[in-house]
Amino acid sequence: MSNKPSISVVVPMYKEEAVAELLVDRVHDGLDEYQGAWELICVDDGSPDATVAKLKIAQEKWGNHVRVVELQRNFGQTAAMQAGIDAARGELIVTMDGDLQNDPKDIPRMIDEMIERDLDLLQGWRVNRQDAAIKRKLPSKIANRMIAKITGVHLHDYGCSLKVYRASVLKQVRLFGEMHRFIPVWVAGVTSPKRIGETPVTHHAREFGESKYGISRTFRVIIDIISVFFFLRYKSRPGHFFGSIGLASGAIGGAMMTWLFMVKFFLGEDIGNRPMLMIAVFLIMMALQFMTTGVIAEMLSRVFFQGTNNQSFIVVPSKEPTPEQHWKRNDSE
Repeated sequence: MSNKPSISVVVPMYKEEAVAELLVDRVHDGLDEYQGAWELICVDDGSPDATVAKLKIAQEKWGNHVRVVELQRNFGQTAAMQAGIDAARGELIVTMDGDLQNDPKDIPRMIDEMIERDLDLLQGWRVNRQDAAIKRKLPSKIANRMIAKITGVHLHDYGCSLKVYRASVLKQVRLFGEMHRFIPVWVAGVTSPKRIGETPVTHHAREFGESKYGISRTFRVIIDIISVFFFLRYKSRPGHFFGSIGLASGAIGGAMMTWLFMVKFFLGEDIGNRPMLMIAVFLIMMALQFMTTGVIAEMLSRVFFQGTNNQSFIVVPSKEPTPEQHWKRNDSE
């Protein structure tokens, strides 16, 4: 029997009826010679078209190792990816897009490279990216540099969905909002950045449909980066973040008020019409607000860490039995 680790391939999908069956076929083609157990988890993110129906047809064709997870409505790519990760049973988890631009034939090589380099995450790098220069490449390049600069996790292509993870590490991370593009950063919060690597992968031009992202994504990424920075540095101690701002503004405001006090009572000058007085009062009030916000944030963080494991998605109940033994095996046992 092969020593190859079991893998779960997770593919979030939304309005991909044109490619659903072809995607499943290509994953089987890419993993045809993989000497180990594997499963394919296709997560439908509330598609209004026939994506689920097409996936069911592919499941009947290939077998129950093709698993279809349906979300009750459109929760977003991050939630769909988290649903797939939660459903995954493999020792390694592979994520990829459902639009056929990622090549499943890269997966066996990436797994071998990840094991050889002893990594917890191997990120795909679309060296020859087949996308529009202005609409896709430019905003992606800007976003990648910003993320690397602010987070300290230096990768060339955060946006490539083709990644291989150790399940034991990835399942320590919970994804919310639109944070799927920051997964390497979140993973760096539970393992050493030295155990995160990247490798060139094949990238195909889009054959069907239209991209759901554009240059406007760059501005959303800026907001997300601020959130990532906050959570990485201050998630368990938010009072330090707000408190430091409050102390700084309070110190400046207090110094201004001290100066105005000396001017008023030692030099006898009128300070009622001075702009500095209003600025000092504003800074002191801001300091009180930030200090109060810090205390409230500390209380909320305690509730967060003691609370239950909330989910950012709702899965449609499956009518099929739990596929405990449904694996695709290419090795002889």
